[in-house]
Amino acid sequence: MEVNGNGSTNGIHHSTPHPHPDGPTPLVDDHPTPLKVAIVGAGIGGLTAAIGLRRNGHHVHLYEQSRLASEVGAAVHLAPNSNGILRRWGIFAEEFGANPMDRLIEFTHAGEIRKDIDLVAANRRWQHPWHLVHRVSLHERLKQLATSETGDGPAAVLHTSSRAVEVGPEQGTVTLESGVVDTADVIIGADGIYSMTRRHIKDDVRLFSSGKAAFRFLVPRAVAEADPVLAPVVAHKNALFMWYGDDRRVVMYPCNDNQLLNFVCIHPDTESHATKSDEWNKQGSVEQVLKVYEDFDPVCKALISKVDPTTLKVWQLMDMEKLPAWTKGRLVLIGDAAHPFTPHQGQGAGQAMEDAAALSVVLPRGTAPASVAERLKLYEEIRYERAHAIQEYSRVAGKDWQNGQPQMDMMAYTNHNFGHDEVDHASNIFKRHRWSQKKDMYWRMPIAFGPFPGPRYDAYGRRRLADGPQREFTTASVKFKTSRTFLESLFPTASYRFKDADTVATASFSITRLNKMAWLGGEGYTHMGLYIHGVQYTKKDGSTINGTYMPVLFESLTDPITSGREELGMPKLYADIVMHNRSNSCRVTASWRGATFAEIALPELKDDKPETEHGTIGGEADHGILVYRYIPAVGEPGKADAEYACVVPHADESRVQPSTVTSVQRADPGKDGKGGGVKVKMEALDWDALPTLHHVTSVLAEIPIYEVVGAKVVQGLGVPDVISCRRIE
Repeated sequence: MEVNGNGSTNGIHHSTPHPHPDGPTPLVDDHPTPLKVAIVGAGIGGLTAAIGLRRNGHHVHLYEQSRLASEVGAAVHLAPNSNGILRRWGIFAEEFGANPMDRLIEFTHAGEIRKDIDLVAANRRWQHPWHLVHRVSLHERLKQLATSETGDGPAAVLHTSSRAVEVGPEQGTVTLESGVVDTADVIIGADGIYSMTRRHIKDDVRLFSSGKAAFRFLVPRAVAEADPVLAPVVAHKNALFMWYGDDRRVVMYPCNDNQLLNFVCIHPDTESHATKSDEWNKQGSVEQVLKVYEDFDPVCKALISKVDPTTLKVWQLMDMEKLPAWTKGRLVLIGDAAHPFTPHQGQGAGQAMEDAAALSVVLPRGTAPASVAERLKLYEEIRYERAHAIQEYSRVAGKDWQNGQPQMDMMAYTNHNFGHDEVDHASNIFKRHRWSQKKDMYWRMPIAFGPFPGPRYDAYGRRRLADGPQREFTTASVKFKTSRTFLESLFPTASYRFKDADTVATASFSITRLNKMAWLGGEGYTHMGLYIHGVQYTKKDGSTINGTYMPVLFESLTDPITSGREELGMPKLYADIVMHNRSNSCRVTASWRGATFAEIALPELKDDKPETEHGTIGGEADHGILVYRYIPAVGEPGKADAEYACVVPHADESRVQPSTVTSVQRADPGKDGKGGGVKVKMEALDWDALPTLHHVTSVLAEIPIYEVVGAKVVQGLGVPDVISCRRIE
């Protein structure tokens, strides 16, 4: 709300947003060129990051040391948390052979059933399905989406047989084994547990054995079905089987449309990696597996014996101390490079995907290179606690059983893991982080949706410049003599009083219609206030401020930018306000749902010179407009959460966009001092007609009008700025 002339008010100035009127804002990423991103490693994590970042318009290069960039391993869980990321991006694993995880069957090592759980109903808890998918099929689809010429953003470029041997976190360099040096704004270390990039963040990271190793292999279901003993077992499709021993277990689940059976056989690593020279990933033998599981169910061993020996591999399951940080300069780690997983819960790939999703959130289109280091630290904050929590769940799940029982609560793990959406989680933290970077934003209820725009500033804190149609105002005001002693009853505290002891004081009713407000879509609104002149506020230190006190302001619009502008401290109420302007007259009515409580008429208007208006809010030679802010406490009637006096200094109100008066018309107050034809009629009505306003209108109707001393209609362009409203003390 702005005021012009003798108690007249003008609306807040608005203009079309300028990209950077005050320089860059942390709430907007509008850098004109995309980031260049170098990803070291083209596994599941690296490719997922490539998809997310190309979708944001960035230029992505992947450097993969292998010749074909083919994923190793057999199958992988796509739990609801990770599957949801892919499905957001249009990747549906059922299209390339994924099976739903519909059933869990657990046996003792001897083959006795411990659990047989139908998960179809239970999985309806989750928005996205729980899938079991061939790792190579998933990898191929991710590679296709990352590098395809079709799709959102520029295609990622995959460089195979390109082993990265060095990175420069501060310089943004990637040095290849061939001697080629590339530069990037962001370097993503997605190069796994034996990461080269990791040493540039911490060069003495200790990898150590988890104490376990895993045989991994695939068996065609058709091979098992051909065996009469095994056929009844593998007839269960979409089911995961587990045989548990105290210190070893066998996990079997389907992939490739139930055509392949994936095996993970976890056991003490001393039984398969007997010497320090054994590679972490080495060829295994069927005889070796059967020896490790010699006490297990014959059916389980019969299934194992169906493997093609040439495809059987054995991994030593390594673990790593927690890194103190995942990022340095332009370098950031994801997946096993940051937090390696043992495969006890099938979440290594899932957490790498979550890392990639979080990165895509904090590096949106328009991210400036200068912001990269800060955004990577934010990514670390977003992911650090969760990734390590899931990592610890996996460790505990892999511990040897005690007294024939596991050492963890699987339901707690499932809820924490599956009930998470990393895109939503990261987006929430990211937006709040950005809000926190700009302290002077307008926060109003409801705060759940972030800062509000304002007439002078947009929702991102950028000034609106006057590059659209010039705002227009029309103000009709009537100034009159009245009772000082009556008006004193409207002062909110004893700190307010009249400067003079005269029992005759002056006040104004002022109505302003605003038009061509860009922040209201080119339209406007109308407001009406009571202004009491000659008021003095005494501060606690004894000093005083002379001003015009406004006890109430009616507005015809309930838009939050106007009536909801709590930061201005204005005493606002809603009313229908209609102003009818003619060539030489003006008539105003104020009502609430058809019940009219105010009529003001200014007839026989005559033109005057525009320069006769000095344009201050109160129309007086005082310090400014005085208001009182009161915020009620919730649940405690009669108690305030906050209450204090405010002032809009005249010296500040026109600094941003001063108003320009283009025409002035005045009405003759009349020789009898009653205002001639000027009419001010306030009616109290009753609680039935005005169930929310009668307590206000009943007081307004009692204000005596001794003499009209001025009545006018002022028109002009632009408005002063009451964002300068301040607490007095």
